[in-house]
Amino acid sequence: RSGRGADWVGMQSAVFLAVRHGGRMERGGRRRSEPEEANKGRMKRTIIKDWKTRLSYFLQNSSNSNQRKSKKAGKHRNYFRPSPEEAQLWSEAFDELLANKYGLAAFRAFLKSEFCEENIEFWLACEDFKKTKSPQKLTSKAKKIYNDFIEKEAPKEINIDFQTKNMIAQNIQEATHTCFSAAQKRVYSLMENNSYPRFLESEFYQELCKKTPIGRATQGT
Repeated sequence: RSGRGADWVGMQSAVFLAVRHGGRMERGGRRRSEPEEANKGRMKRTIIKDWKTRLSYFLQNSSNSNQRKSKKAGKHRNYFRPSPEEAQLWSEAFDELLANKYGLAAFRAFLKSEFCEENIEFWLACEDFKKTKSPQKLTSKAKKIYNDFIEKEAPKEINIDFQTKNMIAQNIQEATHTCFSAAQKRVYSLMENNSYPRFLESEFYQELCKKTPIGRATQGT
């Protein structure tokens, strides 16, 4: 019995790794049985369905935010699933991905699935912070970013060194647009070198690059 139990655990691990890494055959060349293939297929469909649900959530929020900002001008925008050619551009540079609304939402959903969405949320908060013109708003935003992402045991604490944290704590007393520059660069580098390559290998991104769509994901109100 212990032998069969070990085989079952091994099979589960192999299927999980196969789904996560694009369905490649396990090293050693062991052929998968039909039940394994069926189980893998179900897991792939579940993963893609979960991605589409997360994307719908993020795109809905983006659309609502954009609608509020452009309401006075009477503008209205929908965010459409990109063509395979557009999606493939995201692999050329990390900035290409971040500059695309759908790509950004997809990347946020991916980071959420890896339990590290605080990185992109911090980066976006810093981008907004740098555009702030009012000194009063600059100070209040700086304190909020510090409370949300920087201080010890913050609800969305990011992984930066102690020295950088101390420097930020001092700088926000008289907030300037460069308060979080060092931390933002570190988080950007962390995403670019770690999360971004994994995103490009993800099942969902590979599906986006295929000629046959997995389903049109459009959001907007």
